Amino acid sequence: MKLFAESLMSELEHQLKLIHLETENQVQLAEQAITNSVAALEKLKTFFLKYKPLNKKEEIEFFRDIKPKFAARIIYYNEIYSIETNKPFGSQKTMGKYYKAELNKLKVFFEKNQEFYRYYRTANNCLDNKYFIREKYDLKLMVDSFYFQADHRFTTSRDYKVALILANDEIKKFLEEQIEKLGCKTITIQSPSLLSKGPKWTGSKVELIELIYALHTEGVFNNGTSGLKEVTTFFETAFNIHLGQFNRVFLEIRNRKSERTKFLNTLKNKLMIRMDEADEN
Repeated sequence: MKLFAESLMSELEHQLKLIHLETENQVQLAEQAITNSVAALEKLKTFFLKYKPLNKKEEIEFFRDIKPKFAARIIYYNEIYSIETNKPFGSQKTMGKYYKAELNKLKVFFEKNQEFYRYYRTANNCLDNKYFIREKYDLKLMVDSFYFQADHRFTTSRDYKVALILANDEIKKFLEEQIEKLGCKTITIQSPSLLSKGPKWTGSKVELIELIYALHTEGVFNNGTSGLKEVTTFFETAFNIHLGQFNRVFLEIRNRKSERTKFLNTLKNKLMIRMDEADEN
């Protein structure tokens, strides 16, 4: 079960990375990601229901650690879809208020579920037999109404709550990134005429991210004091391109089985060829 779930999650993460690289529109991105995530969860459910009977330890592990990771992807992208389709048109200030209000919703959820947050975050397991075993629940422990409408063959009283916690962590990051971008947009607005005359990046986003990481690592910006986010935002502004969650792309670059610095190697080789040709002339 665990090996199947890990392989399925790896496949899903690869699909989501491609979607992030190929799709800049957040609404379209969320739509595609939801479709892929739902399909992955359905595969997990089909496999789980046909799997040999689980012992209690395996069942707890599945509903506490495995299933929520898949469900969290659906919750996250569905919430992003909702946030982006409902956002108002207006000034940066208006947009900032909107995203901050969405952040506040997460805070309210945390406050309402603080006790379970603490239980889950501290790896407490004293109530796992009630929280993560099917057909086991205690109304005194505040069971969500969702549970009574779910398929009890594939649901416990708390696995969905864990998925919400995981999703909310990512939603918080997304909202903070949007707020930060709004704070940097004044740079873009100041001199659009100059930017429009500049060269356009026609390579892939992956190649640009690889280059940015290399330059940042070398410390060539402000004597190495510039942050990675600051440098990335500058390149996004200069080339009028959106690089999205560049840290995830870097993870994919790191996971390459061969030529981890593929683009940099290509740059070096082509520059050497150009120098050799110049020497001959």
